[in-house]
Amino acid sequence: MRVYVSLTLSGLAEAHKAGELGPGPLTAYAVTSALREWYVSDDIEELEYAALSRAAAASLRMIAGDPDVARRRVVVAAELPDGDAVADPDRGLDPGAVGEVRIARAVPLRLAAAVHVDADDAVPDISAAADALGAADQGDDDAQFTVDGAEDHELLWFGVQEIPNLI
Repeated sequence: MRVYVSLTLSGLAEAHKAGELGPGPLTAYAVTSALREWYVSDDIEELEYAALSRAAAASLRMIAGDPDVARRRVVVAAELPDGDAVADPDRGLDPGAVGEVRIARAVPLRLAAAVHVDADDAVPDISAAADALGAADQGDDDAQFTVDGAEDHELLWFGVQEIPNLI
């Protein structure tokens, strides 16, 4: 099962140093039955992109919670054995948890398939979105427009061997 783990650049550096994503339990995103229902598509590439986008949104929340981290979203895609990532059936109905899965233990970095990171030119919009996230959560439409602007930036794809250059 492919999972998408949300990080920050400093979190990626820690994972690289430790050789694993963790410690567990970890929250990640994947193509779950709830995501399939929410996205209404049978195209696996579209569904995986939706899971990646959910993970990117979670990375934005991590950035908003730590003013000292670099303002670039980071998502690590990893291939786990079936059953290692489990969707909570009770949270599956929560719109904020669509595609969310739990991983009980740390994920060895050797299972990572790719790293997705914002380009440098996305930093101003990601920074503005992180700053506006709290107001958007409170229903501010202008702030939500700013947060949605982060989604205009596609995450770049990097091979796992490129992590040292990213951090």
